Amino acid sequence: MRMCREVQIASARFCCHGRNVVFGFPASADRRRRGIDRSKRENVKEGETGSPLKLTWSFGFNCNVSLHNVSDANRKVIFYVTAHTAILHDFVTNTQRLLQGHRNSITCSTVSGNKRWIATGDQGDQSMVIVWDSYSCVPVRTLFNPHSGGVAAVAMTLDAEYLATLGASSPQSLSLWKWTTSEKPLHTIVIDPSLGLQTHLVFNPSDSQHLMSTSEHQVIFYSWDSGELKYHAPTLTDKTFNKTVGTFSQSAFIPSTTRAMTGTSEGMAVLWDHARPDGPGAPPVTKHPMMKKALKMVRLQEAGITSIKQFGEYQVTGDALGHVRFYDAHLCLVNWWDNFNAGPVTSVSFAHSPKSTDFSSYVVPGQYPNDATIRAGNFVVPDFTVATSRSIVLHTTAKGGKIDVLLREHERPVHALATHPFHSKLLVGSYTGFLKLWNYEKKTVLASRNFDQQIQCLTFDPKGQFVSVGFTNGMVRVLDSLTLADDGPVFRHSHGVVTHVAFSHDSRFMATADDERRLVVFKRAPAETFSQQPWEYLGKYRAHHKPIQDILFGVALDSSHPRLLSLGLDRVLVEYDLSNSSTDDLRLLSSDRIEQSAVPSCLAWYPAVTKESFLVTASDQFKFKLYNSTTKMCRKTVLGPTYGTPARKISVLPHGGTGNGKRRYIAFITQEKIGLSIVPLDGNPFSNAALTAHPGGISDVAHSHDGKYVFTSGGDDLCVNMWRVNTDALDALALLGGDGLVPFYSLLEGGRDGELFAELEDYFYYAQLKHQGINTMNRREVSSKVPLSEVPGIMRALGFFPSEQDIEDMLNEAKYSEYVDTGKYVTEIDLGELIKLYVNHRPVFGLDASEIENAFRVLAISSGRGRSEDGDPAVDRGYLLELLQSRGEHFTESELADHLGALFGHTADGLDVAAPDAAAQLEDGLPEKVTAGMLSSSVLGFLSETQ
Repeated sequence: MRMCREVQIASARFCCHGRNVVFGFPASADRRRRGIDRSKRENVKEGETGSPLKLTWSFGFNCNVSLHNVSDANRKVIFYVTAHTAILHDFVTNTQRLLQGHRNSITCSTVSGNKRWIATGDQGDQSMVIVWDSYSCVPVRTLFNPHSGGVAAVAMTLDAEYLATLGASSPQSLSLWKWTTSEKPLHTIVIDPSLGLQTHLVFNPSDSQHLMSTSEHQVIFYSWDSGELKYHAPTLTDKTFNKTVGTFSQSAFIPSTTRAMTGTSEGMAVLWDHARPDGPGAPPVTKHPMMKKALKMVRLQEAGITSIKQFGEYQVTGDALGHVRFYDAHLCLVNWWDNFNAGPVTSVSFAHSPKSTDFSSYVVPGQYPNDATIRAGNFVVPDFTVATSRSIVLHTTAKGGKIDVLLREHERPVHALATHPFHSKLLVGSYTGFLKLWNYEKKTVLASRNFDQQIQCLTFDPKGQFVSVGFTNGMVRVLDSLTLADDGPVFRHSHGVVTHVAFSHDSRFMATADDERRLVVFKRAPAETFSQQPWEYLGKYRAHHKPIQDILFGVALDSSHPRLLSLGLDRVLVEYDLSNSSTDDLRLLSSDRIEQSAVPSCLAWYPAVTKESFLVTASDQFKFKLYNSTTKMCRKTVLGPTYGTPARKISVLPHGGTGNGKRRYIAFITQEKIGLSIVPLDGNPFSNAALTAHPGGISDVAHSHDGKYVFTSGGDDLCVNMWRVNTDALDALALLGGDGLVPFYSLLEGGRDGELFAELEDYFYYAQLKHQGINTMNRREVSSKVPLSEVPGIMRALGFFPSEQDIEDMLNEAKYSEYVDTGKYVTEIDLGELIKLYVNHRPVFGLDASEIENAFRVLAISSGRGRSEDGDPAVDRGYLLELLQSRGEHFTESELADHLGALFGHTADGLDVAAPDAAAQLEDGLPEKVTAGMLSSSVLGFLSETQ
């Protein structure tokens, strides 16, 4: 049995540019970097039946992906996408059917001629194309990784037999699929990168063996009628017709002809057709459908053409002014709609209708508008929808010309969410300045308002009377929660972006924080001045030297007076003295540094499941920490959710909801996932569950007043997702993980029967012998517990090298674990509690030699000296020894000599600092220039990546 090394240099930390760097020294050669395997971070499958979180509704839509009208005689439905979810929205019954299966944000879509089949494609890692049945909403075919980097455009033939996809990465490739019979492409061709990034793809409706794609400056024609996929890229410049071409938008084939047309930003239509002979006697030109050239440019309108759709015998265009025009095969104007006033058109889509050649026999005069021809006949087309870049969807009933607004959503990033404290109301704000109040149960809009400034954050007051809105220009408004009308003056006490707003529990105080580290407090006005000015400025304070991560109101113990706290990126928790503050004199009550190396990301009140009042934080080291709300002492550290990125924000769900009403739950968000955790937090990995909410990143999270729903906003994806909470499913997952210590064994390499657990047991019992005295001749007593004083040595022997602050946190956690209940300190710990301490406190991904390399890079810059002979960042020996004795958790000269002596193998007890040759021995052990590689491998014993 081997005792842990008495090499305590692991405690050394020193600050480099405000960030602590850890030096750690493993105790055994087979444990160089302890941690959870990164490949096992996501242990919850998404989309399972009975998931703790289920997507029930999605507010908003992605206006950059085509919207399709899939209505027919039996349904009134539109199809659009939000983030990585496709949606079939019945606008008569106001219901959604959610098509989930993509891992990344959907970037393109297409439908078959009969509206039965829908294809969607995404971009990113593990991209895919999914073909859906629009009636059953079942995915009938999935094409995995069709292109490296994902899909930029997808097209389907009218009969839905073939599918074409364009890759998103350069060089682009085009693949042709017979998706009904195979998951492999029929043909694939690589496109010359000089032709630009193709973004639009369309089949020839008259001949599915031909198609074309469009980029901003190039149109490409493809053919596979000869059994081989080929393409032709005709040239067109401003000199071709002595006209400004502009940029291309979309293209379409003209039916019953050999021509095609492309719209441009100059309002021009470029006509493509077979090349013609140059003159009499010239040799005939091969009229292969693929071999086309630009024959002419026709000005169709003044505004730029943004969308082209071929429907029946018409070419339908949408332009930058929001007009929709219908042209015949000769590009003669047949009809137009110019009264939408909804912004540039992105797509026009028609409902499905049976083919009919003559409507005149049964069309009642006056029901349909007249066309623009001399004959002025009835202009008969099916109902159609128009989507615009302002995130507005209009439905036009051709019979009668009625126009209805189906959707009016946010056109710029959504970063602000708030829910009413008593009612089923959701408030959403965006960078458009658009504020929208929903009844999320009925899915109806209650009120809306437009501002000229970008909305960054908002919140309801606890009484549900007001809404505080923070803007990116530093302005703060207080609005009525029912009408969204102003309820007081506009405050301008910040110059930066207002990032946080909060109300006290009694609605007497309101606080805001901005990106310039400034916290501003407002106070409810007294009764005599309330009618003129409901809120008045109290004061501001810049208590942090790095950005504010979160602000939080609470209630003082044994009183009803509000407390205000702020948490900064500088790892400092600040409490403000509201009782003794006066106008323009905001005072501080305390300022505590709560972290040493981790960076906290959010702050919340821990649910009242214990007698003690706690604050809970999440950090970038995948940890949750509980702090006594009065003393700010760290009382518990537990392993947090490990789903790719650390938790960025937490929201404590109220009592009620679904499932066990006695338990409490926390909703959390990571970079792109939404999840739930069971309270009390204990580090059990099976007490967490998460799934992807927004592949592009989550900007905010909120929960309903009854805890039944959680809402997430996706920022740039312009949507808000509504998730139903199923706590029974989470409880079931936790039960499946096992009871007692069983879940924690899974966090040990090899589990209960592994080498690590056996070694931990050896150290546990050897620590008892050490505490009793190694050389004692007295009777040995084997116990089930070890003194707390032996915990640091066991941890370091296991390859976890805590700082002195970490050790203090661990010992306090154990020492005070029963104090509130029994009034006594805990002085011993058993093996089970030791395992929990180890798995909860150790670094999630272990100690990496790259950390030392980064530290040396900073030190080399700060020392101004340098590099080694090999050019690697290096630190002078004397400067390094000076830092170890003076910065961070520094060593005394005696401690440093002892530990370095042990590392260099001078004696078992280290180096005698009083020896006359002590300095020479230290110099012999360390070269004049110390590099990260030399320290890692030669001194500390880290294995390299290749070892």
